[in-house]
Formats: sequence, C-alpha cells, structure tokens
Amino acid sequence: MTDFFSGIAPIKYEGADSTNPLAFRHYNPDEVVMGKRMEDHLRFAIAYWHSFAWEGGDPFGGQTFVRPWHPQDQMATAKIKADAAFEMFDILGQPYFCWHDADIRPEGDTFAESLKNFEAIIDYFGEKMSTRKVKLLWGTANMFSHRRWMSGASTNPDPEVFAYSAATVKTCMDATMKLGGENYVLWGGREGYETLLNTDMGRELDHMGRFLNMVVDYKHKIGFEGQILVEPKPQEPSKHQYDFDAATCYGFLQKYGLENDVKLNLEQGHAILAGHSFEHEIATASALGVLGSIDMNRNDYQSGWDTDQFPNNVPEVALAYYHILKDGGFTKGGTNFDAKLRRQSLDADDLIAAHVGGMDICARGLKAAAAMIEDGGLDTALAERYAGWDKPEAQAMLNSDLGSIFDKVTGEGINPAPKSGRQEILENYVNRFV
Repeated sequence: MTDFFSGIAPIKYEGADSTNPLAFRHYNPDEVVMGKRMEDHLRFAIAYWHSFAWEGGDPFGGQTFVRPWHPQDQMATAKIKADAAFEMFDILGQPYFCWHDADIRPEGDTFAESLKNFEAIIDYFGEKMSTRKVKLLWGTANMFSHRRWMSGASTNPDPEVFAYSAATVKTCMDATMKLGGENYVLWGGREGYETLLNTDMGRELDHMGRFLNMVVDYKHKIGFEGQILVEPKPQEPSKHQYDFDAATCYGFLQKYGLENDVKLNLEQGHAILAGHSFEHEIATASALGVLGSIDMNRNDYQSGWDTDQFPNNVPEVALAYYHILKDGGFTKGGTNFDAKLRRQSLDADDLIAAHVGGMDICARGLKAAAAMIEDGGLDTALAERYAGWDKPEAQAMLNSDLGSIFDKVTGEGINPAPKSGRQEILENYVNRFV
C-alpha cells in the first residue's frame, strides 16, 4: 500500500446535477444503453505509461512530477508504482488496464536481467488481479524509447536488433496471455525513416511484414485467443512511419496476407496528426473490417505534435462511438486512455479527476451516439441519398462495361442534375443529440 491517493474515496455516480469534481455525472456502469450495460459498451482501460511512468516532461523541459516511485530504475520502486496503480484502479472502478513492458519494470543491463524484472512484476500484477475485478485489456512492448531502437525495431538495418525485438515481443505476448489479456498491440514508434538517403524502404517493409506474420504464428502456437492489433501513427518520433493511418495499415496487412488476422487500435491524436478526424479513421477501419480497439485521447489543435490529452469534446466523441456502435460495438477491444496530465497538474487528485472527466465525456458521447442510432435520422438520410443504387438497373450497371454504359447514356439522353448533400441540415441534426 502507498499513501499517494490517501483521502480519495472510490468514485461514485452522482448524476448530471452533481458539482463534485470527483464523482461521475454521466458514467453509470450499470445504465443500459441499446440493451447493454454502459461499462460493457465502453470497456474502459487505464494506460499504465502516462498515468504512472510519465514524469511530466515535454520536448522543452524535464521532470515536473515527484512520485513515491521515482526514480523508476529499481524493482522496489516498480512495486510501489504497481501498488499505487492498483489503488487507482480500485478508486475508479474501471474494468481494464494496459501496459508497455518498459513502464512496469526497470531496464536491466542485459535482456536476461530485464526479463527477470519483467516476469517478477507480471507475477506481482497477477497477485493483485486475483483479488480484484480489473482485467488486462492489452499488453505491448516499448520498442522505441531505448537507444537500441533508434533505427527501428523490426525494420532495423541490424539483424541483431530484429532478433532482440522478436524476443521482446515473445515475452510480452507470454505475459499478456498469462494475465488473461484480451488483445496484444504493436505500435511501431520508430518503424519508419528520418531520411530516404539511408533507407531501403522495400526491405524494411518486407521485414516488418515478416515480423508481424511471426507474431500471428506465435499467437496460434501458444493458443492466445485475443486480438492482434496494430496502432497507426503517421509521424513522431519518425519523420514518416510506415503505419501512417488506417487505410495505409490495411494496405500493408493485405500485402503481407494479414488482413484476416490483425485489426487496428485507433487513436484520436494519431488521426489528427494524419490530417484526419477520429470518425474518419474509425469509419475507414469499420468499412475494411479491421476495427479492433481505440485509444481515446486528443491533440491540441494548435500544436503540431502528439499532446495526448484527455477527451473533452462530446460531439467528436459521439461521432466516434456512433461508428463503433454501427460496427457492432467492441468485442475484445475497448476504450483506453492513452492520455496524460498537463505537466503543471502535479497532484494525485488531478490524475483521478482527469480520468473521471474523460470517462464522463465518453459516457455522454456513447449515449448521444445510441440516441442517434435509435432515432434513425442519419440512416434515413443515407438511404435517401443512395436510393438510386437500389434500383435493379443501377446494380446491373456495376456488372456491365464501359461500352454498354456509353450506349445507355447516349441512347437515353441521360443528363443528371446535381442533388444537395444536405450537410448543414445533417450537422444541425447531430447537434440535437450532443
């Protein structure tokens, strides 16, 4: 036990009229939305790294947080950090958490020493989970922070780094399965390039594709029933990352025969860096059949880098969950908060309040999305807009050829008149619910 969260009671649902900053106003886990408990729709997970491993630095300044588990280079403080993490899980009552290996254990001088530390912490997690309801949404490997990864992991020009990467992912997959994790995520933070002058892109993509096939093969070998997820991001820290966005990732998966084995873990902040909206990335993944899970954080629209902030925009969140619900909702995926406090937010209650607010925003967005689906206005508008394609002659045209279509246009004198897309009316419609 620690005293970091001393005096902070478990968070309760108090309703929309509550003014208590440490109470849920909209997130009621047992509220039924579209026939399912809210908790089971949203499947919230706390991200271990930003909540506990991040020290408050930014590209222009160092550590601002002083925590009982600092410095994070000893097993003793790693266990203190775990104690604090599970105390926060008890306070918030969210059903899941997630981690990178490097965030939960100190780095050793050798792979064997790091693995020993990692396995000890996994056992420590298992003991704590055995007496709690919290489960593991996903695990992943940090293959971007240490200097060994400076030129990538699976795409590294040094085959020894590729080997180190494979061994690292194997251990993290083993640990994820041991803790009952429901997904395993790969985020290639440095799987890209800084300059093409020293990059053989074709070779690197082939190595990355082979690596991911190895991951899928190992999943089946050990009987892991969870999803394998790739998380798209266009840039930062690399100039150009190979997993740029949902569409790029799908093309990569198709090229290497993985489109039926791997899904995507989408992040709002990464969508913004790619020049997209979050709803675009979700709708793209849904249309391609690879929507797996989401990182619910946002960027500052006035900053050109990944600021990892808690969600605070109900309309954006509502449209995200609209497409998730239309896709059938999460199965093994969920909503993790890959978000961090601002470096001036130093106190324990800041960390709790940030998650309370984020969970409330998601709950409001979910209810708005469900209300839009139940009302059916957007479905009706789409049906009307594409009604012409439901006619037999339109469907027949898709199985025709250019010459036959030419004859039809010239023979019937077809001269289509433009029709309104009714965008403003639809935007006003959405605003009725948010």
